[in-house]
Amino acid sequence: MKKLILLVLLSFVVSPIRAQIITLKVMQFNLWLEGTEIQNGFEAIVNEIIDNDIDIVTFNEILNPKNTVFHDRIVKSLQEKGKIYYSFYSDDSGVISKYPIIKSTPITSEKVDTGSIYKAIIQVGGTGIALYSLHLDYQKYAPYLPRGYNGNDWKKMKKPVTKLDSILKNTLSSKRLDQIKAVIADAEKEFKKGNSVIMGGDFNEPSHFDWVASTKNLFDHNGMIVPWPVSELLSKYGYIDSYRQLFPDPVTHPGFTYPADNREADINKLTWAPDADERERIDFVYYKPVKGLILKNVAIVGPKGCIVRGKREEEKSQDNFILPSGVWPSDHKALLATFEVTISKF
Repeated sequence: MKKLILLVLLSFVVSPIRAQIITLKVMQFNLWLEGTEIQNGFEAIVNEIIDNDIDIVTFNEILNPKNTVFHDRIVKSLQEKGKIYYSFYSDDSGVISKYPIIKSTPITSEKVDTGSIYKAIIQVGGTGIALYSLHLDYQKYAPYLPRGYNGNDWKKMKKPVTKLDSILKNTLSSKRLDQIKAVIADAEKEFKKGNSVIMGGDFNEPSHFDWVASTKNLFDHNGMIVPWPVSELLSKYGYIDSYRQLFPDPVTHPGFTYPADNREADINKLTWAPDADERERIDFVYYKPVKGLILKNVAIVGPKGCIVRGKREEEKSQDNFILPSGVWPSDHKALLATFEVTISKF
C-alpha cells in the first residue's frame, strides 16, 4: 500500500504540466465617424472584424447619432453573421470582445470633446485582462508644427517651428499627458491585482521611438528629434509599444496609420496639411509584459496607400500590411497585435 501511495504522489511530481495556448488578436480601429464618411462603411467595419477573426477591438469615433447605439448595432450585425461578441455603451471610444466583459468603467468621458477612455475587464481562460480603449485629446496636435502647420487650427504658418521647447510646450498644453497618467494609475491597480494590461487607441501624438536621429531628416520632421511625452511616460512605466517591439527601425518600418489613402473618399477630406508629409503613427496597441502573455505578431490593417503633400501615394516601406478585403471605412489604418496567452494545467 505504501508503495502504491508513493507511486501516485510521484506521478503528480513528475507529470509534465500541460500548457494550453490561446491566441488573442487585438485590433485598434479608428472608425472615422462610425464609417459614415464612406458608402457601406459600417458594413465594411463588420467585414474587417470577421475577415481577420479579431478577438478584441478597441474603437474610436463612436457617435451614437439619432438615438442609435453603436455597440448594439455592431454586436447585432456580427451575430447575424454567426459571430458572438460582447460590448457595453460608450461614447467616442469603446470595446467589443469575443470574451464576456465582466466589468466596464469610463476612465474619462467624451463630454467636452477632448477625448475618452474606457476600461473593460475580461477573462481569457482564467487569465484576467484589463483592456483600455483610448482616444486622447486631438487639440494642440504638435507634430504639425515642424511641418509648418498650426496644431490648433491646422492653418499653414509662415515657417515651421523648429524649437524643441515650443513643440513640447504645445503638446503639453493639451490634455493628453493628464489622460495617459489617469490610465496608468488605474492600470497599475489592475496589474497589482494580477491582471494583464492591454491598451489600444488613437493617441493623437507620435511616439518618441519615431522622431529620432535616423528620421530627423525624413517625413518632414525638419531636423527635429522629439521626446514625445505620452509614449515616454508609458515606456517609463514598463508598457510596450507592440509595433516597435517587433519592428524597431522607424526608417524601414515607419508604421504610419494616418492619413490612410481611402480611395472611396475625396482626398481633401483625408489631409489637414496638404503641403506637408503629415504621415504619422498615432494608433497604438500597448501592453505590459507578464508571464503567459507573449506578443507574436503585429500588422497594419488597411490600404497600403497614404497621403503625402496632398497626393495619393503607395507606401514603399517594409511594413507588415494586411490589405482590406473590400471597401475600407476609415481615414486611419487599423493596427492588429496578436498575442499568445499561456494557461498552465496539470
